[in-house]
Amino acid sequence: MTMYGIKTCSTVGKARKFMRENGIEFNFIDYKVESVDEDKIREWLKQVDINILFNNKGKKYRDLKLKELNLDDECKIMYMAKENYLLKRPVIEYNSKVYVGYNEDEYREIFL
Repeated sequence: MTMYGIKTCSTVGKARKFMRENGIEFNFIDYKVESVDEDKIREWLKQVDINILFNNKGKKYRDLKLKELNLDDECKIMYMAKENYLLKRPVIEYNSKVYVGYNEDEYREIFL
């Protein structure tokens, strides 16, 4: 299992805590240290809708004033690759599947 996110993100913190408390081993990749490239994002998008992966609720989205640009999907991909903070967090790769966000009930069903 690999979890992608930002160490200081509270949602990522909840996901990491869930994994640790349930004895689930995972590899953590921090966007601040190792960025996710466009190829990896496109790989995820084969399983996850772009509107789930693209974080249009965060500070980076507001700071870049992206709402005003009315981005198409290709532009969203380009921005996510350039600014990993635009990726909803966490992203988890597990058993050849991709999961986005934190939901404790779903985590219990998927990982336990």
